[in-house]
Amino acid sequence: MMEQKLEGIVLRLQEIERQLSDPAVYGDREQLTKLHREQKELTPLAEAFGLWRRAKEDEAAAREMLSDPELRELGQEELERAGAEAQAQEETLRRLLLPRDPNDEKNVILELRSGTGGEEAALFAADLLRMYTMYAERKGFSLTIVSQNVTELGGIKEAVATVEGEGAWSRLKFEAGTHRVQRVPETESSGRIQTSAATVAVMPEAEEVEFTIDPRDLQIDTYRSSGAGGQHVNKTESAIRITHLPTGTVVECQDERSQYKNKDRAMKILRSRLYEAEREKQTAERSAVRKSQVGTGDRSGKIRTYNFPQNRLTDHRLSGEEKNFNLSAVLGGDLDALVDALLMAQQSALLRGENGEL
Repeated sequence: MMEQKLEGIVLRLQEIERQLSDPAVYGDREQLTKLHREQKELTPLAEAFGLWRRAKEDEAAAREMLSDPELRELGQEELERAGAEAQAQEETLRRLLLPRDPNDEKNVILELRSGTGGEEAALFAADLLRMYTMYAERKGFSLTIVSQNVTELGGIKEAVATVEGEGAWSRLKFEAGTHRVQRVPETESSGRIQTSAATVAVMPEAEEVEFTIDPRDLQIDTYRSSGAGGQHVNKTESAIRITHLPTGTVVECQDERSQYKNKDRAMKILRSRLYEAEREKQTAERSAVRKSQVGTGDRSGKIRTYNFPQNRLTDHRLSGEEKNFNLSAVLGGDLDALVDALLMAQQSALLRGENGEL
């Protein structure tokens, strides 16, 4: 059954390559983009299928060698090698054939809030935002802070940011939940270790075609930006507050000097929040995931612990030694090993027939 499906994928890839060789298709940008995206998705499958077939052919040839006394030892070695290769490629194929997350290539709305721990929790939330900013730079994403409520010591009570770039959701979707920190706070004079927490919510950015908003349901207010920004922000009412009247959802944006840009960014965030709420309403399981994302911000409900005294980050959704990572590296924006481990855990769960939620 799997082989038949893969043969169909190879044929489809050949058809795509034929279409891409036709100069006429270059006049249709939308069709061209669609074909290139499908080609990118199918090529790894076709390559792994080719390697699997070659390994199976090598296995068959090795079995024939076993019947020859002079070649039996060499045949046994080749059989073991080819068998291991075939098994490895079959595992790769099973992973590649798993259902794709339809949001994987989307941009992200990232929300951080300080939880239990007062000023120390706010400082930790600021550390997390800095970590995501550096990770975005490493991956070539564009992270833009839309709004933030900063404390006197530089902590963050809450912040909203957009992360734009191919595959942003696929790399950040596991960050949702309560993050717990154990360290001696800057505000602690006695040197005692304190446990605090911050929450992270991650939402795929909804496109306008996915979720439409009736303009009559919106109340749009303008006001002068607060904080740094020089004379301009004091003279111009460029900041935007949009209220979605049916739900009471409020979005503010004062990051840009242009009122138009602020409005555009605020509408993107509002659309994504409403789209996410609609998805929750339709699916009880997704609703539970969203609820677990936001959480209560206390120390008990956690996905991850940042242990500063031991320079260790522990992700509680993983098991064994695979759940521990170098804290300094992760806070410096090196999240790839952690994200890859979570992706592998999710794929393994899907292969076992589970729902893949970590």
